[in-house]
Amino acid sequence: MKNIALKITIIDGILISMALILSYVERLFPIGFIIPIPGIKIGLANIITIFALFYLDIKSAVIIAIIRCIISSMLFGSVYSFLFSLSGAMIALIAMASLIRGYNRYFSIFGISIGGAAAHNIGQIIIATILLKSSAVLPYLSILLFSAIITGTLTGFVSEKLIGYLDKIGISKALICQKLSNS
Repeated sequence: MKNIALKITIIDGILISMALILSYVERLFPIGFIIPIPGIKIGLANIITIFALFYLDIKSAVIIAIIRCIISSMLFGSVYSFLFSLSGAMIALIAMASLIRGYNRYFSIFGISIGGAAAHNIGQIIIATILLKSSAVLPYLSILLFSAIITGTLTGFVSEKLIGYLDKIGISKALICQKLSNS
């Protein structure tokens, strides 16, 4: 049992590192020049969250998201960016974990990703409302939700390709669980 926990911790660590790299790469894109609207990001690190939800479990996805938010804010942001990032990530994770239950029946990876992007924006508006002690930011949610369709589609596309490729080469959640328990 200890061996499995160690392996899961190692996998989580690798995925946290990948999410941090994607967060850094995303900072290199001058999206503010293309879309001059504050708060809009592509959300590349959510590809890792979607992977964790599909191939690991909710516990790993939560650990990955929380640690990514902490380290990313320490490296690239501030206390406020941490609050916005964490609130968005946790609400997005709850939404995607709920939507994934309907995967292939009601939702595609695109739907799960767009739902996560929209939930992330809702979480950020909630934090903004609390921090500013004002509901004046609520109309901004409509702009963010529209952007969630675009950004969620982009991350959904990459996630679908990744998961499709892993399935094609024979890597599945069952295989990962089996390998973890056998070695």
